[in-house]
Amino acid sequence: MVDKALCGDTSAFRTIMKNTEGLVAQIIFRMIPYSEDRKDIAQDIYLKTFKNLASFKFQAKLSTWVGQIAYNTCINYLEKKKLVFPGNISDDNGPVSGVFLSNATNPFDNQTEERIFKKELSEILKTEIDKLSPVYKTLIMLYHNEDLSYAEIAQITELPEGTVKSYLYRARKALKDSLSLSYQKDML
Repeated sequence: MVDKALCGDTSAFRTIMKNTEGLVAQIIFRMIPYSEDRKDIAQDIYLKTFKNLASFKFQAKLSTWVGQIAYNTCINYLEKKKLVFPGNISDDNGPVSGVFLSNATNPFDNQTEERIFKKELSEILKTEIDKLSPVYKTLIMLYHNEDLSYAEIAQITELPEGTVKSYLYRARKALKDSLSLSYQKDML
């Protein structure tokens, strides 16, 4: 596919875009807070991908390489906008007020209650994840949503694999602490 795209086959490059658009969209969505800038950044990512395709060394999956371009483009945007500073990853997250289902009088059957609970839990997690720093949000998304390995995430983010593991641990701990605070508040 890469060779075809390098020879000018536009349908081959469209296939590359189609195969990587989910990963790129996830990275952009998690890192870029302004929806009006997301489309421009996506175009910039694929322009960079096209311009640098000849430098792809086949040492990683193509999607990982494109993901690395997406991540770096987003980091550059955030630094340019002064929204994130290199090495500045905060664990300070405020609590979220979540609503948990009560076991008291239940007008729903067990399946309905379970679906409602899962939906509410998903919304609570999304809210909490959105409060994390762009780097933490992205790492959680790459690991848990995209099912990438630590090594693949390290390639995308250009962070050492140990740092990826450490940041994922910190992000999960911040989520757990915030959820615990919210749950304790709701129980009082």
